[in-house]
Amino acid sequence: MHADLALRMMVDLFWSGFVVSLPVLGTVMLVGILISVAQVVTQVQEMSLTFVPKLFAAGVVLVLGGPWMLRKLMQFTTRLWLSIPSMF
Repeated sequence: MHADLALRMMVDLFWSGFVVSLPVLGTVMLVGILISVAQVVTQVQEMSLTFVPKLFAAGVVLVLGGPWMLRKLMQFTTRLWLSIPSMF
């Protein structure tokens, strides 16, 4: 295996991981910011108020986006396995 092939495979790995995790992380970050703003405005500092909505939002995004995420991961894995014979 050549260094450029290994580097390309690592780039594909990190890019696929970034694309698959982006919807969940983005949603949780947006919900966290909205809850933080609401806490600042109302001056209610309750820890469960920040944790539960983010957990619920992450669950909803995983349920709704799960098939797409799984399809992306399967495409990456299929490309990886099909490229094995050309590596040698």
